Amino acid sequence: MTKTDPALVSLVSQAGERAAETPVSSLFIGRWSSRAMTGERIPDEALFALFEAARFAPSYMNSQPWRFAFARRGEPDFEKLLASLNESNQVWAKDASALVLIASKAAFTPPGKSEEAINPASSFDSGAAWASLALQARLLGWTTRAMAGFDKDKARIAAKAPQSLKLEAMIAIGRRGDPSSLPADRQPMEKPNARKAIAEIVFAGAFPGDC
Repeated sequence: MTKTDPALVSLVSQAGERAAETPVSSLFIGRWSSRAMTGERIPDEALFALFEAARFAPSYMNSQPWRFAFARRGEPDFEKLLASLNESNQVWAKDASALVLIASKAAFTPPGKSEEAINPASSFDSGAAWASLALQARLLGWTTRAMAGFDKDKARIAAKAPQSLKLEAMIAIGRRGDPSSLPADRQPMEKPNARKAIAEIVFAGAFPGDC
C-alpha cells in the first residue's frame, strides 16, 4: 500500500473538507486561490521564478503560445490593469503584490518550416503555463488567483496587447493576508474549497451521457 505523505495528512487536517482519494503531493492539495493578500513587494527572484516555471510548461509542437504582461503594486501600469478588472475583483486585487495578464498566441512557425501554422490548443497550453506558475508560487510561499472577470478591451489597451493575442485571464499574486481585510461577504469564502469526486470526472473507456 502506498504511504501517505505526512505533509499531505497535515494539510488535509487543516483544510477540513479537502482530502485526496488517492495520496498525492501536498503541493496539489495545498494550492488554493486566496483573495486576501498583504500587498508586500514581490522580489524579482520570486516573480521571475514563477514565469520560469510557466516557461517550461508543455505545448502543442513546442509552440509556447503563452505571453505575460505584469505590473507590481505601486506602479502606474498596476493601476491600469487593476482598472480593467470587474469591481468585485478590484476590491481585493488592489492588495496584490503583482497583477499578470496572461494571453495566448495561436500563430507560430513550426520547427523546420518557414510558414506560420495555427496552434489549435493555444488556450489549453496557456492554461498549463498558468498551472505551472500557480504551483511554483505555492512552493515559494506565495498565493495566486486567476480571474476571468475583467474587461478585455480595457486590459488590451492597458497592456498594449496586439490583436494577435487572445487575452485569457488576469492573475493576482501576493502573500496570503488576513481574511478580515476582505469585504464581509467574501470572508467566509477565504478557505480551500471542495473538489468533485474522482467518479464524477474520470470514466473508463467512454464518457457517460450525463457527465
